[in-house]
Amino acid sequence: MSQQTFQTEVSQLLHLIIHSLYSQKEIFLRELISNSSDALDKLKYLTLTQDEFKPLKFEPKINLYFEEGDNPILTIKDTGIGMGKKDLKDNLGTIARSGTKNFLSKMSGDAKKDSNLIGQFGVGFYSCFMVASKVEVISKKAGQKQGHRWVSDGKSGYEIFTDKTEEVGTTIILHLNDEGKEFASRWKIQSTVKKYSDHIDFPIFLSYEETEYDDEGKEKGKTSKTDQVNDATAFWKRPKNELKEKDYNEFYKTLSYDGDDPLDWIHSTAEGILEFTILFYIPKKAPSDIYRADYQPGVKLYVNRVFITDDDKELLPTWLRFVRGVIDSSDLPLNVSREILQQNRIMAKIRSNSVKKVLDKIKSISKNKEKYEGFYNEFGRLIKEGVYQDFEHKEALTDLLRFKSTKEDGYVSLQDYVDRMDSDQKSIYYITGTNESALRESPLLEMYRDKGIEVLVLDDEIDEIIMPSIPTYKEKDLKSVNRSGAADELKKESDKDKEKEVKPLIKKIKSVLGDNIKDVRASNRLSNSPSCIVADENDPTAQMQEILKATGQTGMPEVKPILEINPDHEIVKKLIPMRKGKSFDDIVLLLYEQALLQGGVKLDNPAGFVKRLNKLMEKAL
Repeated sequence: MSQQTFQTEVSQLLHLIIHSLYSQKEIFLRELISNSSDALDKLKYLTLTQDEFKPLKFEPKINLYFEEGDNPILTIKDTGIGMGKKDLKDNLGTIARSGTKNFLSKMSGDAKKDSNLIGQFGVGFYSCFMVASKVEVISKKAGQKQGHRWVSDGKSGYEIFTDKTEEVGTTIILHLNDEGKEFASRWKIQSTVKKYSDHIDFPIFLSYEETEYDDEGKEKGKTSKTDQVNDATAFWKRPKNELKEKDYNEFYKTLSYDGDDPLDWIHSTAEGILEFTILFYIPKKAPSDIYRADYQPGVKLYVNRVFITDDDKELLPTWLRFVRGVIDSSDLPLNVSREILQQNRIMAKIRSNSVKKVLDKIKSISKNKEKYEGFYNEFGRLIKEGVYQDFEHKEALTDLLRFKSTKEDGYVSLQDYVDRMDSDQKSIYYITGTNESALRESPLLEMYRDKGIEVLVLDDEIDEIIMPSIPTYKEKDLKSVNRSGAADELKKESDKDKEKEVKPLIKKIKSVLGDNIKDVRASNRLSNSPSCIVADENDPTAQMQEILKATGQTGMPEVKPILEINPDHEIVKKLIPMRKGKSFDDIVLLLYEQALLQGGVKLDNPAGFVKRLNKLMEKAL
């Protein structure tokens, strides 16, 4: 017998592992099965590469057994490479090495922040003490004659005995405590294996007793049964040339619980300095929670085919939350925490590479106009979010934006717009609002329509937020026709003469409207309408103000619109000789109010508007 006592810092580390590093106790089974898988991997390699091990009969498998009752037990047994006495000390006693003190000192500031260091010390095994009051490890190493038994309560230390076991491999016996007794259950074990270890490459078998009943429902006895409880294949690790479209579609449905086939998928393996595999799916329809703050991420993270998490929003940028799939890395520690995923350099590279792969796929889809319109109808708003949030990929995302247009039906890209521009046109023009029909009839478009200039029609409220973040495209400025300055570069010399003609009228109108407006100007953008409202270049538009109000923004100074009047319109011409009076005031207010309505702004006093309108109709009749 060999007895070892844990050092003080080892006890501290065990406490940290059990109480801090794992948020879900069921992952102890993931850790132990992963260790068994590694042991099987090592022996498989030896039987293929070293002559002394080639004669060894190698039947790779992991067996699980359990005993219920007052003293519940869970046993994990593998046919892997096994451990000798030294291995038991080194592998299960790794934390007792001199490096432990240094390890603890590094973790003293923020344990969770530095918990990926734990992978260097191989202490994932000790997570089993979350559910066990005592652990026995019986092991015989391939090529050695003597087996050994390691026993510990995870507190005082451990003991090592010789053991008479004849089988190569390792058996771990967990004497379950109150926290772990639920794992002495067929259904709990089976569901945990399916959740965390379904794609381990080796078969996992669960043995149990099934009660048999006679025709009258009386118990006849028990029958011992053994079922394989994992698929034992990592779908994403299979060569792409072996997989058909049907295979990808079926795996997607298992992964996503979506009844439809996916729109498309990305299956890629990176090899070299960084090794990882991604299998991503783009759904046809957006998940129902896609715009909720508590949305469920769709990507699962595996390390060497061992499930790590499916609840981390850091695996991909938030604008890619529609993606479903798998990331499997060979370079991350098994017990990588959420905090570490946010800061880990390896994960950052995987994430960046993954985003580029998805962008390449979306770009490929965009070449099929009909297919891309279906995608964009579902996920276009998320592409816009990406333009606003993801500076690294902003250019590629901007190319993927699509807009309605005054030139053609369906969607157009900014590149489509630029390709159609006249050589003397300096800017890309767009109009924003929330109602497409109203926008297409807006007086703000009259000049552009007359000049044959295309205007993009943006009727999604998020456009007000996104578009200012794209000031230029292909060296062309993007300008909102909702703003006062958009029409300035299209002014003609004759416009200045018209401004002089209505200057006295503008002064009168300002006196009537007072604080309702920021300014009154002669318009060069109107041809059929008498008036319109625009925002000053540095002010939020009327639509943006509505968005800010809807999001609960309070205490903001009230922003006034600019009223533009059309010097060529008959109503305006007839107002010029009129003196101030009740009729003049009513007509000016109606010009202002109708401009507000056409601009999508709610009237503060609709009753007053109706009263003035009725009065004019009486006179006309």
